[in-house]
Amino acid sequence: QVQLVESGGGLVQPGGSLRLSCAASGFTFSSYYMNWYRQAPGKEREFVAGISGSGGITSYADSVKGRFTISRDNAKNTVFLQMNSLEPEDTAVYYCNTMSRHWGQGTQVTVSS
Repeated sequence: QVQLVESGGGLVQPGGSLRLSCAASGFTFSSYYMNWYRQAPGKEREFVAGISGSGGITSYADSVKGRFTISRDNAKNTVFLQMNSLEPEDTAVYYCNTMSRHWGQGTQVTVSS
């Protein structure tokens, strides 16, 4: 069965960086688009970034363009989200997603001084 396991979250000061990872299993990883979403307290889950199976196509929410970078390592069945210049508004639980219906358990990112 499809499994997605996120890691790399934590507490970081404004302006800092974090790198999230999502380890995938149970499907042919390189064949599928992978996405990162986030959900802040009291808000709906929102799209953050996506990457095609080959890694050649990426997309980003306007709020993170120029600060976040999505990438993948198909040999390791892992997708990454490099987050730079973090802001308090980036505080949320970050989720890995694929095939629309498969989600990881999430990893908490807190940006605070």
